[in-house]
Amino acid sequence: MKRSPVPVVVLILALAGSAGLKKANDSLGRTKIPGSGIIYIPSGAYLKPVTFGFPSLAADLIYLWSIQYFGNPAIPDKFKYFTHIFSIISELDPRYVDPYEVGALIALYDARDVPLAVRILDLGLAKNPDRWIFPLEAGHYAKLYAKDVELARAYYKKAMDIPGAPAITKRLYANAAFKALDYRTAWETWREVYDTSADAAVRKIASNHLYNIQSVVDGEAVRNAVFDFRARFGRNPADLEELVRSGRLREVPRDFDGRDYLYDPRTGGITTRVNPWKR
Repeated sequence: MKRSPVPVVVLILALAGSAGLKKANDSLGRTKIPGSGIIYIPSGAYLKPVTFGFPSLAADLIYLWSIQYFGNPAIPDKFKYFTHIFSIISELDPRYVDPYEVGALIALYDARDVPLAVRILDLGLAKNPDRWIFPLEAGHYAKLYAKDVELARAYYKKAMDIPGAPAITKRLYANAAFKALDYRTAWETWREVYDTSADAAVRKIASNHLYNIQSVVDGEAVRNAVFDFRARFGRNPADLEELVRSGRLREVPRDFDGRDYLYDPRTGGITTRVNPWKR
């Protein structure tokens, strides 16, 4: 976003209206931190009237100040005010996207606080509902750092539904659904990718995932059928056809390529004949 140029003196005057709020700093030992009293500004809406018509510039200034403030290791409780500061920036200039992304990175790597990072990205999305980057990054944080596939899936879905989101977002959503054991959603999404993509490499990736999903679903069905058969007859079936004849399977399952599975009567399990990623 292009920022409006104004004299430095305007910057000083714009923040002067909040001077009274900064006096409380003395009791917290922050007097050596320039501008630290900004943490006591109630909101960006309060500050906006004293920016002399330049709220975007005030947002710039607070953003630059925040990077130094939250990067200062001498302030033990600095992240207590983190969401508040970025809320001020968002109220002054909602469409200023950099602070949300950088703020989330600071929360993630400096504060080591994944929920805090996600809250900053949520703030960015709330102010910019057309920006798919915020839920996409929140999905990455949830998956890679919080190890929460359900949360990751929810954010990937949000990103996927925003016009202009990259095609890979749908694949990330499908993969998260699979890891969350929602095989139906994973299958339907990967099938859509497979049926609609014009890229042969992407179709191959989708095919591999579909192969994997089908083998997992078929494997569970066979294990359940074998368990029921064993409970009735005291042994494992000799082959999959015996499960069909006994009514425990409707038909002998085959993999995504139409090949028979390998059945082991000792364990009652099935395996694929090929590695789907080396087909």
